[in-house]
Amino acid sequence: MATQLPDDFKCPISLEIMSDPVILSSGHTYDRSSIQRWLDAGHRTCPITKLPLSDPPSLIPNHALRSLIYNHTPLSPLHTTPSSSSSSSSSSHPNPQTMVSSLTSQSSSLEYKLKSLDQLTRLSKRDLSLRRRLTESGAVSSVLICVGSDNPLLQEKALTLLLNLSLDDDNKVGLVAEGAIGRVVSVLCDGGGSPDSRAVAATVLTSLAVVEVNKATIGTYPCAIQALTLLLRDGNGRERKEATTALYTLCSFPDNRRRAVEKGAVPILIGIAESGIERAIEVLGLLAKCKEGREEMINVYYNECFGVIVKVMRNGSSNNNSSSRGIQYALLTLSSLCSYSKDVCLEVVREGVFEIIVGFLEDDNDKVRRNAASLIQILRGKLSIG
Repeated sequence: MATQLPDDFKCPISLEIMSDPVILSSGHTYDRSSIQRWLDAGHRTCPITKLPLSDPPSLIPNHALRSLIYNHTPLSPLHTTPSSSSSSSSSSHPNPQTMVSSLTSQSSSLEYKLKSLDQLTRLSKRDLSLRRRLTESGAVSSVLICVGSDNPLLQEKALTLLLNLSLDDDNKVGLVAEGAIGRVVSVLCDGGGSPDSRAVAATVLTSLAVVEVNKATIGTYPCAIQALTLLLRDGNGRERKEATTALYTLCSFPDNRRRAVEKGAVPILIGIAESGIERAIEVLGLLAKCKEGREEMINVYYNECFGVIVKVMRNGSSNNNSSSRGIQYALLTLSSLCSYSKDVCLEVVREGVFEIIVGFLEDDNDKVRRNAASLIQILRGKLSIG
């Protein structure tokens, strides 16, 4: 009963137990629906402190309080909707609460756990409300236990469900708070997972890293970037592709660029860019923005790096969206290196690359044209080219 729960679980406005607690800039927590009605009525002050709020007001999910509330309340929100269930199908399609409970039940067979994960994955793929109810009700801990399973198939299916749960930005921070990063990185590190599990694990990190605060959290997590770097080196085609995408997403956060360089990403990225994975050149473009990345590309792997950049620019076609991005980032990478070193600028001219860059000024792709123009401006400034 609501009266048996702590008063802190009640919204100060409605005095009801909160289902979606959010924090105002004043530091006070309200149920989202209640505070939204307050704001919709034109108020721009905290109902308790009367202090002015930011414009527009920021509503920050209070994941810790939400977890506490749901740990003290029944799992009733996970029942299927009437339209999706019937008496004839209830036995073959149990409600989500039953399926979640089966994941950690000692009496559940492996077959039943796999079936439950399949059904939860299908249900959660397009059902936003179910995803939220699952994350709010404590189901994540059960899914993470399966992610840590020694059974590769159970692990892979649990990771796929976790990926679905991470589709919503409101869930991403909560999943990290519940320990998702540690479980996912373990799959990448311990070598016990299947190639498919490792590929999905890398995709989960990509999804979680869409939220800016998670980029920093994942980047500082022990072995996270190192595990992705090793997957780049040792993985199969799919594993490399997903690891490259994860690194690209993480390295949009500046501090993670240095970490990736320190973990040996540069030579591996050069190698897989040479083999045709174009997203690798995109990651190199980000790493070239940091001092450590530029120095390694110029002082240690210059010939290899310069060669792959030129190859992408000579062979790429901006009529192809994938190749177009490759050209954009090849130009960006070269711009960073040229800004840092006059010797690189001289090499661009000696090797006839300047003419290729000039040709991109007439390209159909606007970003390619702009990146080419920026690089030409850098070259002219460094070398006094007319």
